[in-house]
Amino acid sequence: MALSAIVHRANLSFSDLDRNRYCDHSLTIARHPSETEERMMVRLLAFVLNAPDNNDEGALELGKDLWEADEPALIQKDLTGLTVHWIEVGQPEEKKIQRVCSRSRRVSVYAYSSTAEAWWSEMAGRMTRFQNLTVWQVPAGQSQALAQLASRSMNLNITIQDEAIWIEEGDQSVEVSLVPLAGSRGG
Repeated sequence: MALSAIVHRANLSFSDLDRNRYCDHSLTIARHPSETEERMMVRLLAFVLNAPDNNDEGALELGKDLWEADEPALIQKDLTGLTVHWIEVGQPEEKKIQRVCSRSRRVSVYAYSSTAEAWWSEMAGRMTRFQNLTVWQVPAGQSQALAQLASRSMNLNITIQDEAIWIEEGDQSVEVSLVPLAGSRGG
């Protein structure tokens, strides 16, 4: 018998004091049986950091990358169906990054785990031609601490100030300092 997805609900309250952006999101996440809580929380962080202020260019949606290899973790398509922003979580293969960079206006990768820096150093030289690619590293200790905030029902407060990201759930909080590996945040 196949394992079914684990359903998580997340209410996200986001305050970016550096850019004067404030918004709330309610998400239902179908977590694939093979997805760790650490990866799911990095995916939630990527969602809130990249959600557009409005849906004029389409909404940012959770992808089906663990169910279908050619899908992203998160995707934003414009109203005509063209991909505006493709977001990967983890350490995608070089060929996949090359393919999606040629098809998307923006591509972001949020790498995490203790091997993220080695993964990127092996690929970095071949990725410099992609001007639409941004790569971030979530330090391993911080992504593991994020996993400790995971539950089936979450109320997360996420605040950015002076480029530091604070994620709070109840009386627990985690500070995340993204390490830029390539490109820039770009809005």
